[in-house]
Amino acid sequence: MSTQRCDGCDRRVRLGGGIGDFWSFETGSTDGLTLELADGSEYFLCYDCIDALPDDEEVTRAHVEALPDASDDD
Repeated sequence: MSTQRCDGCDRRVRLGGGIGDFWSFETGSTDGLTLELADGSEYFLCYDCIDALPDDEEVTRAHVEALPDASDDD
């Protein structure tokens, strides 16, 4: 299983597919998405961070930087 850190909360999230799943035969999906924001910046965010972004305005780098840090000790 491959993982990638969320650019919002710094938590490790699962990336589905790839060579990491070839040997383990795991079939789970990816737990985040790479988003291109209104200001042209690009971030990989977990679904919890995506849910925390505002729905009523264009999302920018400032919104991502304001997300709380919930990193684990991995």
